Amino acid sequence: MPHAPVSPTDVLLRVRGTVQGVGFRPFVQRRAQGLGLRGWVRNDTEGVLIRAAGAAAAVAELRQALAAAAPGAARVESVETLGPGAGDPPPGPRFAIAATPVAAAPATAAVAPDLALCPDCRRELFDPADRRHRYPFINCTQCGPRYSILETVPYDRPRTTMRAFRMCPSCQREYDDPGDRRFHAQPNACPACGPALWLSRPGGPAGPAARGASALDEACAVLDRGGILAVKGIGGYHLLADAGSAAAVGALRARKHRGDKPFAVMFPDLESVAAAAELDAAARAELDGPAAPIVLLRRRPAAPLAAEIAPGNPWVGALLPYSPLHALLLARFRRPVVATSGNLAEEPLCTEPAEAELRLGGMADAFLHHDRPIAHPVDDSVIRLTPVGKVCLRRARGLAPAPLRLPVRLDGCCLCVGAELKNAVALASGDRVVLSPHIGDIRGACTHEAFLRSIGFLEQLFGASRTAVACDLHPDYLSTRYAAACGLPRLAVQHHLAHILACLLEHSHPAHGVLGVAWDGAGFGGDGSIWGGEFLLLDRNQARRVARLRPFRLPGGDAAARDGRRSALALLRGAGHPAYGEFAARSRLEAELPVLTRMLDAGVRSPWCSSMGRLFDGAAALLGLGSLNRFEGQLAMALEAAASPATAGGRRLALPLSPGSNDVPWELDWEPLVAHLAGAKAADAPGWAHAFHAALAEAVVAVAKAAGVGTVALSGGCFQNALLLELTVRALQQAGLRPLVHRELPANDGNISAGQAYAAALGLSSVVGGVPPPARASLPCVSPSPAS
Repeated sequence: MPHAPVSPTDVLLRVRGTVQGVGFRPFVQRRAQGLGLRGWVRNDTEGVLIRAAGAAAAVAELRQALAAAAPGAARVESVETLGPGAGDPPPGPRFAIAATPVAAAPATAAVAPDLALCPDCRRELFDPADRRHRYPFINCTQCGPRYSILETVPYDRPRTTMRAFRMCPSCQREYDDPGDRRFHAQPNACPACGPALWLSRPGGPAGPAARGASALDEACAVLDRGGILAVKGIGGYHLLADAGSAAAVGALRARKHRGDKPFAVMFPDLESVAAAAELDAAARAELDGPAAPIVLLRRRPAAPLAAEIAPGNPWVGALLPYSPLHALLLARFRRPVVATSGNLAEEPLCTEPAEAELRLGGMADAFLHHDRPIAHPVDDSVIRLTPVGKVCLRRARGLAPAPLRLPVRLDGCCLCVGAELKNAVALASGDRVVLSPHIGDIRGACTHEAFLRSIGFLEQLFGASRTAVACDLHPDYLSTRYAAACGLPRLAVQHHLAHILACLLEHSHPAHGVLGVAWDGAGFGGDGSIWGGEFLLLDRNQARRVARLRPFRLPGGDAAARDGRRSALALLRGAGHPAYGEFAARSRLEAELPVLTRMLDAGVRSPWCSSMGRLFDGAAALLGLGSLNRFEGQLAMALEAAASPATAGGRRLALPLSPGSNDVPWELDWEPLVAHLAGAKAADAPGWAHAFHAALAEAVVAVAKAAGVGTVALSGGCFQNALLLELTVRALQQAGLRPLVHRELPANDGNISAGQAYAAALGLSSVVGGVPPPARASLPCVSPSPAS
């Protein structure tokens, strides 16, 4: 009921956050009209602007509702009350949605990620009486494509790829009706006016083999016959195959040159997920939520899935049909399907029909295309759930490009180009940093082009002119070379410092009074060696390397990253362990042993490293859990999967804290640990694997106590390991310390650009304890870096 007009008020409300493309304006209009307010709401380059005139109590209630009762997909960061300006339209007789003004300033509005099919649209999709029955592009204000169709902001239909489809009268009425669920739903469409499907076959007659519903039926027939189907989804093409057929999965693995890397599996519904994997309430909520990521779940022994899905791996990456097209396919096929990216290894997704048929022609037996253009390829997000919370492994569809807030303001606009693997780029300005979705390994030509396009779109999207660029310290990363070629002031940020700062950014934590633990495979150190088992003490905006994993050599450099046996040999040789020759014979390295021994002893092509990732590889190889990393992290995953507290039998391992060298006060000594693992029997491997993880967790506590801090930030790819993360968090908490872990960002190199943004805001890039740090400089006047 309208409020009485006491103490009349006329204000502007500035709302920032993810408030475009999520039904926010219709929500505001309905709430304001219900409160008897006059005025308007509109999108603009900063978010949403509201003019509300009426009773003071009603305005206050509207302001409170903006955050407390916003649509589920919205993310309100702030609501600011302003006085109306002379150029603002006056409030009319009723509250209305106003036209979006022509942009006159750089955009800072958050862009909504693509949203999974909502329950209301799902019901209509399968309702024979509904006019959108079985329409593969059904959507409303709470679901459907957003980022993947957006060409520029503010988010309105003319600024998306949907501008090519003119709404029919029925769709236009819905779009214009404040009481309709599709009021101002920008991708709104129906079979009469929207995108359409067709199916084609490689090598077949020119033109579509089937259209519309017939194309769907033909596509399912391909899967029924054990074929491989390429499907254009929201952010690019997937390759689908029957997940229960060893022959179909094997053929897909062979055609895609996939090796042993696990495939994701799309299930028809939650019940079919529960039949194949252990599924709790938290996993159900993630799978069925608006982001609908891939969720890693422990596979049941009797799961109706081909072993070739994930050879030797107890986990399955499960997801539900998040687009109406996938929902229709899975409802018809009624069985789980492999759903893997439509690309070759390390290439970006295919997004257009001609490109897909050219690049995927040797993989797919048929193509299910549609004609809604994809402005930006977006891969599936991946998460795993642990007893200490959610871990993000890949931040993409459904999660990115939602912005993060910088704990301190940054003057100017800094482009942050990230690392080389698992790349994501970021643009930082003021108190905000926006990360692109996951790009990948930018060493490939196609992925490097995607890297350049992502940079261009971020800058176009926000209309910002970069005044500085932040990059990794590694001089040979392609991202670093790009930064060097920009001709702008440049901040080269040490890799592991960026990891820690990314974790602090998530928690809005200042860069002092905290110990950062950065454990990964490799990062260029301040002393020119390979780091990866680092403890950085951040205090008064200075980073000091206070501890590290005791260095050991990597025979062959990158070859050792692929072959865990080499790391094991290096550890045994470094420890002077008598099992050195016996391990070489057992692991079939006997013929190579003389050469490897000379490399290790003379330091030829055997750089020093303090890499925790390579320690994991060596431990797995010593325990007989594997030899090679056929995909990144394979041996570490095998070590985690094998770890069993039930068989630990009281076994304990330790990494003693020893005096360090080269300005590093302490080192974790792996020698006693290696001695135990080298003598372990194969039957005891599960217990020793668990003891290995527990020893690392206890080592973190030991260093934290020695450093005298109360807060510990955990980052780096090793902390994607759920067991390591749980044991470390529990050990820190039991010691009365506060752990900070990643929730929104990946712990891996996908967070590096976010850490670079925080470093730019602080003017902090170097770690004391390697080479002497350069004189501190604030952006945009940055001193030349060691990577110059």
